[in-house]
Amino acid sequence: MHSESKTLPKLIVLLGPTTCGKTEWSLRLAKKINGEIISADSRQIYKNMSIGTAKILGVWEWNGLRRTYVVDGIFHHLIDFLNPGKTFTVAEFRDRTIKHVKLIIKNKRIPIIAGGTGMYISSVVDNWHIPQIGANKKLRQSLEEKSCEELTDLLGKMDQDIIKTIDQKNKRRLIRALEVCIMSGEPFSKQRKKGEPIFSILQIGIDTDKELLDARINDRIDNMIQNGLVDEISKLLKQKYSWNLPSMSGIGYKQFKGYFKNEYGLEKAIELLKRDTRHLARKQLTWFRRDQRIKWCKTYDEAEKMVDEFLAK
Repeated sequence: MHSESKTLPKLIVLLGPTTCGKTEWSLRLAKKINGEIISADSRQIYKNMSIGTAKILGVWEWNGLRRTYVVDGIFHHLIDFLNPGKTFTVAEFRDRTIKHVKLIIKNKRIPIIAGGTGMYISSVVDNWHIPQIGANKKLRQSLEEKSCEELTDLLGKMDQDIIKTIDQKNKRRLIRALEVCIMSGEPFSKQRKKGEPIFSILQIGIDTDKELLDARINDRIDNMIQNGLVDEISKLLKQKYSWNLPSMSGIGYKQFKGYFKNEYGLEKAIELLKRDTRHLARKQLTWFRRDQRIKWCKTYDEAEKMVDEFLAK
């Protein structure tokens, strides 16, 4: 395995929980090593959803025959490209990322995946083979009528293993897992088969103190409100994007549903967003801590040194 990894193309992954500083570190690193960044953030993929997803502001520029999102001179991929009415699967992320990585390497640059969506990152690091099972509208509609408890029971009968890891309060995930089980005739948990490694990968995690993370989450959300998050959501609703969409049922948006329906005030919505973002950070850390290959760094300099050594091999 080790001898093989020397000949495999190199890929750097920078990961960690929300607000830990991935954006800043990835930009510094990309400038130093002539890198391009592939975003692994399941919320920042959407257009017109910049404030609630804490998306770094860039400009779309023509780069040869394709348009690319550019931040501070650095090319970014898989960010700000999808209509909020559309869905984007882990399988699509994996396939597109692999293409981007290969193209970046071909252009004599270093690919850096940066983000906090664990499933996205694992799908590339472990080269998951995920069957492309499309959405089945009729099936989804019939499942939509059931409660999360009923969906969990149903899924448990088809796939015992997935019940241990799936978020049982996330209706969309439960429906998707059931859809895959029913359409493929196989348990959802068996669908993600690990493939042979295609890249030599260095995974760096940003190690941030819990209190600091919580303080940053509060600051970030206060800034989002000042920067016009409520207005951003209002515009999306005017464009007839429904609360059931994956984009609108994500953190940063769904917490305001009750506010827009006059069920509670703005203070309550902000409080919910802060709480749910803290929960998200814990969940992300739980996912990443399972992977022993991740090297955790407290400072940027530590990470940069590790990258230099990895690239010099």
